[in-house]
Amino acid sequence: MSHSPSIAGSQSGHQESSQFVLSAQALSTISARDVTDLLCFSHLRWNFVYQRPQHLMSRASQQYRVWFWEEPVCDDHAWLEVRAVNSHLHVLVPHLPPGLAGEAGHELQRQWLNNLRVQHRIIDFISWYYTPMALAFTDQLRPRLTLYDCMDELSAFHGAPPELREREEELMHRAGLVFTGGYSLFEAKQQRHRSVHAFPSSIDNPHFAQARRGLADPADHANIAYPRVGYSGVIDERLDLTLLRELASRQPDWQFVLLGPVVKIDPATLPQGPNLHYLGMKLYEVLPAYFSNWQVALLPFARNDATRFISPTKTPEYLAAGLPVVSTPIRDVVTTYGSYAPVRIAATVLEFEQAMAEALHEQAEFDWAPIDAHLQQQSWDLTWAGMNGLIKEHLKTSENVRAHALIPE
Repeated sequence: MSHSPSIAGSQSGHQESSQFVLSAQALSTISARDVTDLLCFSHLRWNFVYQRPQHLMSRASQQYRVWFWEEPVCDDHAWLEVRAVNSHLHVLVPHLPPGLAGEAGHELQRQWLNNLRVQHRIIDFISWYYTPMALAFTDQLRPRLTLYDCMDELSAFHGAPPELREREEELMHRAGLVFTGGYSLFEAKQQRHRSVHAFPSSIDNPHFAQARRGLADPADHANIAYPRVGYSGVIDERLDLTLLRELASRQPDWQFVLLGPVVKIDPATLPQGPNLHYLGMKLYEVLPAYFSNWQVALLPFARNDATRFISPTKTPEYLAAGLPVVSTPIRDVVTTYGSYAPVRIAATVLEFEQAMAEALHEQAEFDWAPIDAHLQQQSWDLTWAGMNGLIKEHLKTSENVRAHALIPE
């Protein structure tokens, strides 16, 4: 069965558009200019939990045309969905039939990508990777800069492809810049590349500070009793479900609210009880309303390979919302936030229980000034500005080296 590639926008359904074939002749008609495009290859979907890729690519779209390429989804026939987020940011979703896997699937994605470049005159561009696995269909690209934004140690996650480490090694070799999502990851990667830069989880402070104003309780939340302790984020193998189960059992009057999708684990394994409330994934825009009606926020992460290098985005978001935080001893949480009064670190069930009780009792007595001052020094705007500054510097240096190489002795 043959699968001819088609490219379609989300508004036009599966309707095929004009075919474009990449060739040296076609590309030669596109004149070189300053970098105007950014091709981002992500293991996370745009319409998933709103986190690092969405924050950064939204800001990047103010300087570049951003093409956000997701991992394939299964469909009854092959086509490339192109969906506009704004005029300078498009999400691309490969749709592949069930029997199209391996190299055949990679080749089809390679064709779609090449066609997209000709269709939209993408010639001077940056390749930005969140997943090294995308190298399987992007090895033909010759960007002005290859960049690896390593937000997690993906090889440590359950179900990670066995070839991921090899792909990452290749990506590290190709990359001109490597960014990391936390200091632990920075320490793990800095000896493997000449230009590694730590950009820990940041925050949209004004957005979450709305929670301090006392927002209306969301409808699916309003009938839950008090006190409320909450968690927001992906519910997966990184959470310590045993800890959560024991806390809920030991403190039946505390209401445990969990926001977020259940991913890669069987929902049947989640602890259940009258004081455990799983409300599903919520839009980023409404999170402050939930946070505004909690008393304590939790980071109940397990201590395993998948959490060894994490830098939870929710830590600064909780704090900006005015919520005291109780966390297991995740290294980046301890080193960055552990010295601030509203943050408690607990390693066992009893320590966690005591820390939560103290946070509930002392909430009004915390000195928020030091942590608020710290949060004012970080934002996704500043993070993007720092990243883009390094990108511009690298491009300028590369251009100078290239120009010098063309000058005859």
